[in-house]
Amino acid sequence: MKPEERAAAARAILDVPYFNEVMNELEWAAINGCIHAGLTDDQGRAAYAAEARAIRNFRARLKFLTEQAKADGKGAPA
Repeated sequence: MKPEERAAAARAILDVPYFNEVMNELEWAAINGCIHAGLTDDQGRAAYAAEARAIRNFRARLKFLTEQAKADGKGAPA
């Protein structure tokens, strides 16, 4: 994919009306899984933490792609 296509795809995903609500719910469920994991369930806690990190990284990547597209062409003059 070209950078413009990536930025357009990221913008399309972020423009979905319920995207933030769904992602918030998924992240909250993963965090709750970490909090309520059994005292000896280290693997389960680690899996929930990895899920929360993946959700945050996905959001950050989408925002980065859209911000990068906005910044292109707005550099300092030569």
